[in-house]
Amino acid sequence: MTHAVTSMNTKRALARSLRNAMEKKPFSKITVTEIITDCGVNRKTFYYHFQDIYALLKWMVKQDAVEVVKNFDPVSDFEEAISFVMNYVEENNHLITCAYDSIGHDVVKSFFYSDFIALMGSFIEAKEKKLNMRFDEKYRAFLSKFYTEALSGMLMDWIRDRECVDKEVVIEHISKTLTTSLTSLIRAYGFTA
Repeated sequence: MTHAVTSMNTKRALARSLRNAMEKKPFSKITVTEIITDCGVNRKTFYYHFQDIYALLKWMVKQDAVEVVKNFDPVSDFEEAISFVMNYVEENNHLITCAYDSIGHDVVKSFFYSDFIALMGSFIEAKEKKLNMRFDEKYRAFLSKFYTEALSGMLMDWIRDRECVDKEVVIEHISKTLTTSLTSLIRAYGFTA
């Protein structure tokens, strides 16, 4: 087994132990000792991989985000992709809330942002092909950032106010707004492919 595979397996084991501990007590009460005891590694191994428990939590949330993104194709159905992410957030409510409370709004938002930027670019390119038009590369990059920022912000608002906001309405509004505005922008500022 290569060092990279061993390292990834160790990180996953530490993340599982943190997840187990989070089911039993608040994040602020979890210690490195509990985590290493649960997964059977020594303290030196923990600190080789992570600076502290917050770094492990960040890594764990980031890995979950990567796994979520692998499960959908935003080009074929962007609404389904947004729904998938929101369902993941609901199913992992404790983890997301803990991350939000422990590592902050901006860090959690950056996880969404970093995963959605490439997907948004793919979605824009698919819309361009469908309309047989395209944008200047710089404008496409700008739109990817613009829409990703908006989408990440909306998801963070929904995470904070989930109980007050209907998920299906949010999904419908995001999808409708994105599709309509992007189609209009392509027709107004795109050129024939």
